[in-house]
Amino acid sequence: MLLRRNSWNLLPALLGALVLSLTTSRVGSEREKHRGSQTYPIIKTNLPHFSYRSGEVRQITPTRNISSLLDNLLKGYDQKLRPSFGGEPTTVEIDIEVRSMGQISEMDMTYSMDCYFRQSWVDERLALSHLDEAFTLSLAVLDKLWMPDTFIYNGKQSYVHLITTPNKFIRLYRNGRILYSSRLTINANCPMNLNNFPMDTQRCPLKLGSFAYTTRDVMYRWNEDRRIVIAPDLMLSQFDLIATPSGFENTTRRAGEFSTLLASFYLQRHMGNFLIQVYGPCMLLVVLSWVSFWLNREATSDRISLGITTVLTMTFLGLEARKDLPKVSYSTALDLFVWLSYGFIFATIIEFAFVHIFTKVGSGEVYLTEREDKEEEEEEEAKTVVACTVLSLGLRESNLIKSGPNGVGNLPRASPLPWRPALPPGSAAGSTSIPGPPWSSLSNLTQLCRRRSRQHLRHSCCSPTDAAVEQQQQQQEQQQQQEGGTSRLKVEQMNSVSHIDEVSRVLFPVSFLCINLVYWYTYLSYTR
Repeated sequence: MLLRRNSWNLLPALLGALVLSLTTSRVGSEREKHRGSQTYPIIKTNLPHFSYRSGEVRQITPTRNISSLLDNLLKGYDQKLRPSFGGEPTTVEIDIEVRSMGQISEMDMTYSMDCYFRQSWVDERLALSHLDEAFTLSLAVLDKLWMPDTFIYNGKQSYVHLITTPNKFIRLYRNGRILYSSRLTINANCPMNLNNFPMDTQRCPLKLGSFAYTTRDVMYRWNEDRRIVIAPDLMLSQFDLIATPSGFENTTRRAGEFSTLLASFYLQRHMGNFLIQVYGPCMLLVVLSWVSFWLNREATSDRISLGITTVLTMTFLGLEARKDLPKVSYSTALDLFVWLSYGFIFATIIEFAFVHIFTKVGSGEVYLTEREDKEEEEEEEAKTVVACTVLSLGLRESNLIKSGPNGVGNLPRASPLPWRPALPPGSAAGSTSIPGPPWSSLSNLTQLCRRRSRQHLRHSCCSPTDAAVEQQQQQQEQQQQQEGGTSRLKVEQMNSVSHIDEVSRVLFPVSFLCINLVYWYTYLSYTR
């Protein structure tokens, strides 16, 4: 009874405490609610999304709407079937923007270029009529869409750039047109004709088409607005890109007729490198070989050494010029010039062989000049006159001694010879036999003097007119000898010059100049 009475007494106190706690918590919650509504107002209206492009503000569709639209479009989409399957062929438009061109190799006959390769086609299954502008899709969508199987007929080792991500993008337009662009490095074959090398212009083709679809399914056409675009800063080290014509054709293969696109890159070669490394040295070597025409013909070793050196150098230049060229079966313009230069250098050696042959006695040119022969004859004649005079004086003296005042005289003494060779010291008088002039003996001298006396008598019996003419000729010769004394000394000091060398000094340069004019005019005009 006591416990029941105490519990009834505590019940009012507990109820009061409960009411007080509930009142306090309610007041606190109302304060927090009032404070939050003042600091952070809640806006329940949806704000539109805007985009600023091309100087104007446009309202764009929320992302979740695009995602839902694409999901709905791709639900019944079959990427294995081309657009308009069973109807008109799908037209694929292509344009190329060339950013740079790499190595153009004559040895491999290839060329490479870095370009933006763009393909465009219409897929009605992806048309979104309520969109205002095109938008770019993720690369993951490429695996879910149909794409043309374009390949390069003459391509070699072409690839797509993958740094930092695969260089591709795809853009979708409202009418269902898809633009697919990728950055490629194309390495393709370039058949070259090197007949006019290095003054040639090469045509490097590019052929595109479908690998599996015939003309009944896919047709390829160039984009009329762009076709092939060349970057304005494109520069090549050895070539100039002068033209890029394009077109299309149908190619027949075993599976049927296929639509293909054609493009050509016309490359004109620069000649500066070859003028410095080949043409210039060849011309200088040919001119250097002509120096032998001004050398003395007795300098055999000098002329042969110069000829052999120029021939070997010319051979090295010819081999060096062909080092970076393929081993074609025909000769190029550079080969022709090298062979012409080689022929001129070889001809200088053959010219000296003719000079050497015609220098021999009795085979052509006279090695000693006529002036030297005439001077030797005059010297011998003067010595003979002196000897005959001395001999005649000696004979007169002997006749006077022989007759005497009473007609009786002594025996004649042997008159000494007017010329007696001097013996070297230490040698006996009869030990050596030194040759002398033809009148070294008394009998020969006597015969020579008698012959001269007969000639003198014969000349003295001639008419005074002939004697006067002969005297006048002798005076003219003496006067010419006096006037040309200095020039004769100069001629004697000069080296002997061959007439063949004198002709070659003019013939070789003139002929080389004419051949060069014909060579350059022919190839340069053909290149233009």
